[in-house]
Amino acid sequence: MYFFLFITYISFPVYLFTLTRMSMQVYQVLASKSIDAIFSITKDTTVFHALELMAEKNIGAVLVLEDGELIGIFSERDYARKVILMGRASRETLIGDVMTEKVITVETDQKIEDCMQIMSDKHIRHLPVNRKGELVGIISINDIVSAIIREQKAHIKSLEGYISGTPYA
Repeated sequence: MYFFLFITYISFPVYLFTLTRMSMQVYQVLASKSIDAIFSITKDTTVFHALELMAEKNIGAVLVLEDGELIGIFSERDYARKVILMGRASRETLIGDVMTEKVITVETDQKIEDCMQIMSDKHIRHLPVNRKGELVGIISINDIVSAIIREQKAHIKSLEGYISGTPYA
């Protein structure tokens, strides 16, 4: 029995599309989000009020701002670990007492692969996004996964079109 290896020529547009997919950047993930808003609170907000906002907006974390500057982040994980497990009352506990103060941020021109590595290494699910030092948004692991899935579907469609002879269909 003989096995043959066939090497096919890949056209330049398909090759270029493959290269661009591998370098998807944070600004592309932000642009594809269905919600284009930054939800924030202050450190003097109660945990209960923060949870109401998070439930209303269907988000897993809220940024903590003071005079327009990012000073922390409060997530569902903070609530579970720093409020519930510590026996604190949501209506009386202030965000400043339970927020995560050391916030890791990314820039709009960073690759999403970098973001996934940061999230994995630091065990976090949300990354505030800056553009030249100014807060412009927040991305979650869900946002990244959704963007990758959309890109893969587009890539598959492009390859199917190339194979069938209708690359722009």
